[in-house]
Amino acid sequence: MLKLRILNNKEIKEIIKLIEKQWGAELKLKYAFLSNQKNRIFAVNRDISKIDVSKIRVNSIGMYFCEIDGQSIRLGIEGSQIVGQKATKNVAEINEEEKKRWMMGDDIEINEDYSGFVIIKHENDFLGTGKYSNGKILNYIPKARRVSASI
Repeated sequence: MLKLRILNNKEIKEIIKLIEKQWGAELKLKYAFLSNQKNRIFAVNRDISKIDVSKIRVNSIGMYFCEIDGQSIRLGIEGSQIVGQKATKNVAEINEEEKKRWMMGDDIEINEDYSGFVIIKHENDFLGTGKYSNGKILNYIPKARRVSASI
């Protein structure tokens, strides 16, 4: 059974601080957040507080938002779409060819210098996050969400 717990206001403020530190985004998030045993955070409607989640058996609740590892935060694709609109740093804008490669799961070589996790943006679309390391942005798109080369 999936063990989820609802985050309290202090924990939510910590997530918002990590987002502001990494991407410079000042957010007012109107969601409740749930955490699983692997430190994956899911965003849900605040009405979730009316339900005793400990008594239901589910695979997941809400939208995967991010994963927290110590003082590091990695946004999911949907999380990058929420945060990316307000982000002021660590956003890599890529071209059409790089976008196709990114969506197929390839890493992207980049000439700019970033720190930690980077939001990937193509025109007005936010495509997820990757980790910057040695001139590359490492791809974290799950295999199930990648597009095939034939598209």
